[in-house]
Amino acid sequence: MHRLPASLRCLFTVLAVPVLALTAAVASAQTYPTRPIEWVVPYPAGGGSDVVARALTEAMGQALGHPLIINNKPGAATNIGAEYVAHAKPDGYTVLTGDTATLAANPALYTKLNYSAEKDLAPIGLLARFPMILVVNPAVPAKNLAEFTAWAKTQKGGVSYATPGAGSPHHLATELFRGKTGINLVHVPYRGAAPAVQDVAGGQVPFMFVDTASGMGFINAGRLRAIAIASPQRVKNFETIPTLDEQGLKGFEAYAWQGLAAPAGTPDAVIAKLNKALVDALNSTPVKARFQVLGLEPTPSTPAQMASYAKAEREKWAQVIRASGIKLD
Repeated sequence: MHRLPASLRCLFTVLAVPVLALTAAVASAQTYPTRPIEWVVPYPAGGGSDVVARALTEAMGQALGHPLIINNKPGAATNIGAEYVAHAKPDGYTVLTGDTATLAANPALYTKLNYSAEKDLAPIGLLARFPMILVVNPAVPAKNLAEFTAWAKTQKGGVSYATPGAGSPHHLATELFRGKTGINLVHVPYRGAAPAVQDVAGGQVPFMFVDTASGMGFINAGRLRAIAIASPQRVKNFETIPTLDEQGLKGFEAYAWQGLAAPAGTPDAVIAKLNKALVDALNSTPVKARFQVLGLEPTPSTPAQMASYAKAEREKWAQVIRASGIKLD
């Protein structure tokens, strides 16, 4: 029996290593998942992002055969949660709700981040988008945009507004509003949508732009008065709220949107499984019904479509950030 020369044996060994690694990766992807998946929401429980994630976990968990467990990691304009996921093992067992802040605004808001929205996070698919609503505490003497603008311009020292945090979609929408109206505004950032909405309803802060998911219950209960909605057309279940466009702010449009992301390097086959489970959940009757009640627009997509949308949003909001001079470092 002839033995191969040592040089050829070494060559075959070198070639075999990546082949074996690829085979192992494929086998792992085929059996994925084998345990629960951690879904990081970079906001506190109770806000719009949390509501969306919890609406999807049951359907996705049934499709994948293992539950998705929500882990709320708020703070630093979503950067705490985003960094955690960006540096997690890319095996499909840690995913992130990446929103307007994480994937579009923060690269322009921060000179230095401990992760790259483009390079360290792999898109799985879009989740939903929901328009912003300009709401006031009922004590504010305004029922439409003209009355609100007139009242705001009489307030010495400016008008305070609440947001779920600096750099959030709510913050950027209000800065866009400031630029188009010339109103003197004072930012009051909170740690999430829930406490911000609570304080506007309680009268500690007079107004904010709230997402439909976080604000609907308060609006329906009369604890907040809706002035206008920031969508091109009126929204189902919010038909009585006129748009900013029809009240004179032509072309004003601001959404909070969300997508699901994983650490970069997560195998394509795992991403594909997660995407299918996500798209099927978004198209399911229970999720559609839940989203409709909340005024949410489900946005099923491919990973490539999510990447393209995020890029367009980065370009749009970078202009607003530059014009406003916002920096969060």
